[in-house]
Amino acid sequence: MEEKLNTCEQEFKARIERLVTEIKVKEEQYELELTNVRSEMNRKLKLQEEEHNDLLKRKEMECKELNRQLRAQEKEKQNEIIKMQIECNAKLARQQSKSAKSCPDAAVLPQNIYRMKLQHLQDEKNKEIETLRNTIKNLQQQFSIYQDSHLKRKRF
Repeated sequence: MEEKLNTCEQEFKARIERLVTEIKVKEEQYELELTNVRSEMNRKLKLQEEEHNDLLKRKEMECKELNRQLRAQEKEKQNEIIKMQIECNAKLARQQSKSAKSCPDAAVLPQNIYRMKLQHLQDEKNKEIETLRNTIKNLQQQFSIYQDSHLKRKRF
């Protein structure tokens, strides 16, 4: 019986040693797989980060171009308004001199017409400027949202 007990005990010890060895092998395999997965994820993360940086640069360039276009359009509109004001004032002065010779009450009507035209042009300019400002504001918001999400991803 004692021999059987010793034999069984040795068999169990041998089994335990085999199981311990198998566990160590499995742990090594797991560590190797884990290392491979980590390196693959880091590689993918770097690729995504590069893509996002490229996209970010393109959006920044787009914003700069839109700002440049907005400034050019504002300058153009200002020049146009100044030119129209000069023309309007010249026409108004001619009309006033003509009407002053013919009828003093008739000078008020053309002056009001030119003022209304000028006001209409100024309103159009202000609407267009506001539209461009809203477009820039929306682009800047999109850009900041993109930057925020990019920074959050970078932290993880």
